[in-house]
Amino acid sequence: MKLKKGKQLLAVSLIALMSAGAVCGCGSNRSSYELNGEIKEATDQTTEYNEGFYTLLDFEDQQEKKFAQQGLIAAPEALEIKNKDGKVVWSQKAYGFLDVQEKAPTTANPSLWRNAQLNHLYGLFQVTEDIYQVRGYDISNITFIKGKTGWIIFDPLISVECAQAALELVNKELGKRPVRAVVISHSHIDHYGGIKGVASEADVNAGKIQVLAPEGFQEHAVSENIYTGAAMGRRSGYQYGTLTEKGPSGTLSVGIGSTQSTGTLSFIQPTTEIKKTGQKVTVDGVDMSFQMTPGTEAPAEMNTWFPQFSALWMAENCTGTMHNLYTLRGAQVRDGNTWAKYIMEAQNLYGNKANVVFQSHNWPHFGKKVIQEYMENTASAYKFIHDQTLMYINHGYTSNEIARKIKLPQSLEQVWYTRQYYGTVSHNAKAVYQKYIGWYDGNPVNLNPLTPSEEAEKLVEYLGDVNAILEKAKKDFEKGEYQWVAQITNALVYQDPENQDARYLCADALEQLGYQAESGIWRNNYLSAAYELRNGTETDISKKATNSEDSVKSMTTEMLLDYLGILIDGEQVGELDYRINFTISDTKEHYYAHLKNGALLYAKGEVKNADATLTLPRLALFAIIQGNQDGIRQIQVRGDKSALNALTDHLTEYPAFFNIVEP
Repeated sequence: MKLKKGKQLLAVSLIALMSAGAVCGCGSNRSSYELNGEIKEATDQTTEYNEGFYTLLDFEDQQEKKFAQQGLIAAPEALEIKNKDGKVVWSQKAYGFLDVQEKAPTTANPSLWRNAQLNHLYGLFQVTEDIYQVRGYDISNITFIKGKTGWIIFDPLISVECAQAALELVNKELGKRPVRAVVISHSHIDHYGGIKGVASEADVNAGKIQVLAPEGFQEHAVSENIYTGAAMGRRSGYQYGTLTEKGPSGTLSVGIGSTQSTGTLSFIQPTTEIKKTGQKVTVDGVDMSFQMTPGTEAPAEMNTWFPQFSALWMAENCTGTMHNLYTLRGAQVRDGNTWAKYIMEAQNLYGNKANVVFQSHNWPHFGKKVIQEYMENTASAYKFIHDQTLMYINHGYTSNEIARKIKLPQSLEQVWYTRQYYGTVSHNAKAVYQKYIGWYDGNPVNLNPLTPSEEAEKLVEYLGDVNAILEKAKKDFEKGEYQWVAQITNALVYQDPENQDARYLCADALEQLGYQAESGIWRNNYLSAAYELRNGTETDISKKATNSEDSVKSMTTEMLLDYLGILIDGEQVGELDYRINFTISDTKEHYYAHLKNGALLYAKGEVKNADATLTLPRLALFAIIQGNQDGIRQIQVRGDKSALNALTDHLTEYPAFFNIVEP
C-alpha cells in the first residue's frame, strides 16, 4: 500500500517510537478511557464545575421568576404548532423535561437550566393596562396593544404559523378585534418574519393596516439575511441547536428564548418609516413616541414610549440576559458603547416615568427602582466590556488574551439578567477588538497563517505518531482539560477526517464543554459539533433554513445587482468583458453594469457603447439569481445575446451544508 507523504512520516515516527517502547499501548502509558460514538454523561470534573454555580449565584433570588410569571391569563396545557402539512414548527412539549426536574442535571450548567425554565413559561400575559404579550410561542415575544377599535401588534415573531396561533389565543381570551397596525422594532427576522400570520398584504396595501418600522429597516432586514444567507443559515443551525435533541444532554435555551421556530417566513414592506427620536405617532387612539437606536442590537432599531400607560418598550436593547456584540451565527459587529449610550438616553427620556419596561424577548420588569437598576446594569455590562477591551488593547494584549482576562465586576456578576446566557464577556470582548483594531493581532507570524489542514499536517509531523497523541489527549481528557483536548484532536481530524478515534475524543471533549457552558448558544455550538463528529455532516436538505421569498422579492434593484455579483464565480468569468445596460421596465430605472476582472460593477444610468441592453421587469433579476428559465425568457436582449449567458451560466450554487468542524 502506497502512503501519502504525511502518512509515510507518521509511519516512520510510529516505527521509531515503538522500537523505543514509547507507545506499546500497554501498562500505565495507556489510558483506560474508551472511545465510541455515544452521548456521554457529565464527568466528575464537569459535575464539580457546575456545582460551583450554586455557590457563585444566589438561587434564592426569585425576582426574575416572579416577573416571568406575573400577569399570566391563559396558556394551553400543551403547546405544539404545526404548518399546513402537519409538520411541527414550534413545540413547548419538547421542553417538558424542564417541568419534572427542578434542580439542574449534571449535564447542564445550573444557571442556564434556570434560564431555560423561565423561557419555558408560555402563554398570554398582561403587562399593564391594555398591553399584553404572548410569550413562549417562538424565540421572541409578540405584543398586543389594545386600541380604541383593534390591536396594534409589536414584532410578529419568526413564523407565520406561530404569529397566527398567538393572535388566535389573544382573540379567544380577550375578544376578537381587527389588527390596525404592526410595529416592527428592528431588522432581525424573529421580529417580522411572521407578519403574514397577523396581517395580509392586501389589507396593508388598502390602508386598513399600517406597518411601522425604523428608517433603514428594509435594507438591513433583507441584506443581512440574503448576502451571507447560506453561511448564516448553516451556522445558525449550530447556534440554535437544530441538529441536537432537546433535553438534559441536548438543547436547553438560547438565553433570549428557547430556540427558533421553523415555520413559514414572510415579509411586508413598511408603510411608515420612523426617522427621528421624539417622533410621535397615534394609531387607533394609542400614542407612541419613538427613540431611534441604530447600531445597537441591530443596525436599524427603535424603542417606544407609551405615555398613556407609563410603559417603555425597549425592543431588544434590554433583555433577561447579556446580549451579543457579535453573534456566533455571523453578522456585523455591534457597538457596545453606542448601545450603552442609547439605554442611558432611554432612561433619561422615559425611565423615571415608566412603571414597566418590556421588550421583544424574555419578560418585563416592574417598579421604578427595579427599572432604574435594570437599565443601568444592562448599560454597564456593555460599557464595561467596551472600555476594558480598549484599555487592554492599548496595553498590547491580543484578542484571545483579552477575552480570557476580562471578567465582569462582582456587582454585575450577581445580577441574573446580565448573566451570559446568550452573549458572553469572552466573545463580546473579541467583538470590540474586531470593531476597533480588526483581525490582525500585530504579530507578523499571523499575517499569512497556514490553513487548518496544512497546520494539522505539520503539527502531526512534528509531534509524531497519531496514536501516541491520542493517548496523551485521553489522559488530558481524564484530567478535565477539555479545551486543549478539543483543539489537539480537532487538528488530528483535519489531518485525517477518517480518524474515528480522533473524532470521538474531540466530540467527547466538546460535549463536556457544552455541559459546562452557561451560554445557551455556546452549549449548542459545542453539542452540534460533537453530533457531526460522531454522525457526519448533515445532508438532509429538509433541515436547511431557507431565505424568505418575500424578503428576496423586496430587494431593491441595486441590492439584486449586488447579490448577483456575490453569486458570480469570479474565477470562471475572470477573462470575460461585457458592458451591459439594464432597463428595468416596471420601475423605470436604468443601470449600467460592467462584467470585468471577475466582478460585476454597476452604476446608475446607461452607456452608449454597451455590448447589450437588457430590458426586463425588476423581478426578472430575481429570476436570473434563481436560475428560473421562465423568468429569464421575459428578458429582451438587444445586442450581443452572449452577455446574458455570461451572467446566467456562471452563477455558483451554495451547498446546503458545508463542513464546519472538519475539512
